[in-house]
Amino acid sequence: MLLPLAFGLVPDDLKEKIFAHLVDKIENETHGHIGTGLIGGQYLNRVLSDNGRPDLSYIIASQKDYPSWGYMAEHGATTIWELWNGNTADPTMNSGNHVMLIGDLALWFYEYLAGIAPDDAQPGFKHIIMRPTPVGDLTFVKATHHSPYGLIASEWHRHGKQFDWRIEIPANTTATVYVPATSLETVTVKNAPAARFENGRAIYELGSGKYHFFSE
Repeated sequence: MLLPLAFGLVPDDLKEKIFAHLVDKIENETHGHIGTGLIGGQYLNRVLSDNGRPDLSYIIASQKDYPSWGYMAEHGATTIWELWNGNTADPTMNSGNHVMLIGDLALWFYEYLAGIAPDDAQPGFKHIIMRPTPVGDLTFVKATHHSPYGLIASEWHRHGKQFDWRIEIPANTTATVYVPATSLETVTVKNAPAARFENGRAIYELGSGKYHFFSE
């Protein structure tokens, strides 16, 4: 069910039902752990987040018992194993550096948690989509990406209800920036044009430079 959702193959009138079934499997069958194969794992976090459940991605990413990426780290892994039980599996069947098993987790860290994503209509980060995803008990995220145009940076902190976000947009690029907020009136930023407000985000169209947002 995951791949049909990822590739837009599910009829509109069935999307909610199919996605609910996916959520049910995660919550009640795998109990907040990853349960996909290699291919499904390449789309799991994006499908969950794009359908309004980034909290489930965070739960899966935060697990420390088997099977999880945290289980690998808890057992001394510094790279991704080929098998979830790499510490007990036959070494001849288990690569110690098998990046495919990370799925879309690293991409999710950058594009969703930090909010640094390319625009498919203007590839190569000529135009940047910056849309962070505060989730769970996560209080800060810091990430950078060295694009062809220069450094893109995003660092956010949560202090109670306040969202504190610093970004950097490189020269010769533009960005659409989505600031989490309850209203436009709760957002403070210097040297930025007027914004619009949609679905819990203040949306700015910005040029290169450094910006510092505060919102509630």
